[in-house]
Amino acid sequence: MIDTLDKFFPTRYLAFGLCCLALALSAFSLLVFGVGGAALLLSGVLVAVGVYDLRQKKRSILRNYPVIGHIRFALESIRPEIRQYFFEADNDASPFSRAQRSLVYQRAKAQVDKRPFGTQMDVHADGYEWMNHSVAPTRLDSHDFRITIGAGRAQPYSASVFNISAMSFGALSANAIQSLNAGAKRGNFAHDTGEGSISAHHRKNGGDLVWEIASGYFGCRNTDGSFNADKFAANACDPQVKLIEIKLSQGAKPGHGGVLPGPKVTAEIAAARGVPEGVDCVSPASHSAFSTPVEMMYFIDKLRTLSGGKPTGFKLCIGHPWEWFAMVKAMLATGITPDFIVVDGAEGGTGAAPVEFTDHVGSPLQEGLLLVHNTLRGVGLRDRIKIGAAGKVTSAFDIARLMALGADWCNSARGFMFALGCLQAQTCHTGRCPTGVATQDPQRQQSLVVEDKATRVYNFHQQTLHALLELVQAAGIEHPNQITAHHIVRRSADQTVRSLAQLILTQLPDRALLESDLQALPLIYRTSWPRAAAGSFLLQGEEALALAA
Repeated sequence: MIDTLDKFFPTRYLAFGLCCLALALSAFSLLVFGVGGAALLLSGVLVAVGVYDLRQKKRSILRNYPVIGHIRFALESIRPEIRQYFFEADNDASPFSRAQRSLVYQRAKAQVDKRPFGTQMDVHADGYEWMNHSVAPTRLDSHDFRITIGAGRAQPYSASVFNISAMSFGALSANAIQSLNAGAKRGNFAHDTGEGSISAHHRKNGGDLVWEIASGYFGCRNTDGSFNADKFAANACDPQVKLIEIKLSQGAKPGHGGVLPGPKVTAEIAAARGVPEGVDCVSPASHSAFSTPVEMMYFIDKLRTLSGGKPTGFKLCIGHPWEWFAMVKAMLATGITPDFIVVDGAEGGTGAAPVEFTDHVGSPLQEGLLLVHNTLRGVGLRDRIKIGAAGKVTSAFDIARLMALGADWCNSARGFMFALGCLQAQTCHTGRCPTGVATQDPQRQQSLVVEDKATRVYNFHQQTLHALLELVQAAGIEHPNQITAHHIVRRSADQTVRSLAQLILTQLPDRALLESDLQALPLIYRTSWPRAAAGSFLLQGEEALALAA
């Protein structure tokens, strides 16, 4: 019966047919009875939509299902919100779970962050982790845990162990940047500028800045995109700038580079970056100021000198291990060491990136952090170089776990975005951020009130460090830098439990790469360390091609 009817009037056109019928009836009603004007207007609009759907050639669904097919696209557009608010469990992570976001929201608003009735986590699940506590807990007076970066330099920096990770003005709105920096000023912690350089919004509230220098040399570039030493010195000597950070790669899209399209390069963004307004702003995939590890070390030394002795280091997401090893060998060859290294995990990233890069390029934070920490120990440089870690840090346990693996401090980007009110709509790249955090739309960003959100940034930082204080006290130690891999325990798939010290090699013996038999060390050192050279990022030796493959 249905098949027979479908030959004369396809059922997929039923909604469109009903709209046409409604149009005819409302027209008749208006002509005969003088009522139905609103119905005529509405049905007329729907019929016009249906006619357009049948004639357009881009969407097959709309050609087959005129009018009613729009429901499918409307539902698809709100699918993330439907899942988040109605179907997603508290501990489902995509990429941050509701439980993680709620914790940040509660702490940012200075609300109660305690939870009754026990854990909601499956403590017997593969990968479940916990921290060992002491029967003799300590009692500490302050949660303001700090480390010194660049000890012995002309301008060392006393840094909090929890800071704001790199997010550029342009990716974030002016109000978001102002809020982050005002919160950092109040809490005495650092705010990384991101590669978009230092804008007027970074300077307005006077919070400590980490100036990130990327391959585009924004804020210190010539017209051809090369590095300009005079412009760098002018910005770097600003007392508000505390650290200089060279960005080699980032977790979101390591090795990719990027382009900010001309229409998005506003007058404010152009002024901050030192580029022409309205012209495509290119971030190359690699630096032009150096091409070898040795040249990189001299560039680090140059920036440190130009800045008046401010601690200078670099950020990277670990890729080819021999490239990292080549940098370490260059440190040994030149005697020049960075004051710090920030390890960015591939799970990180606030900006939009190709899916392949987001999902499958770069080392996750745990593996990258372990490699950096162990290599520096293996050459006897660990005590001279501080290590920061960034990648999905939102809680005190996240900080404790990373410090157990070798980090001296942690950075958070998306955690502080949540503190600003981000609700993980994942529309950052569209300019249509619903909370005014990641947009340049002046109307949208007006919804983000700087005074209120600066307080939330401050609260999130303070409450997270207070929670870290309680973990440190429970472990019976004095400072989070005393947390070791023995403090963190993980359950495996076979239901065995081991400390991270037992599961992974977290402590390569001091100077083992210089004084020990490489054959006694893990495979990555046996194969890649001998093939790395201070003078080149390329794999060396006859077996280079085979190893690279």
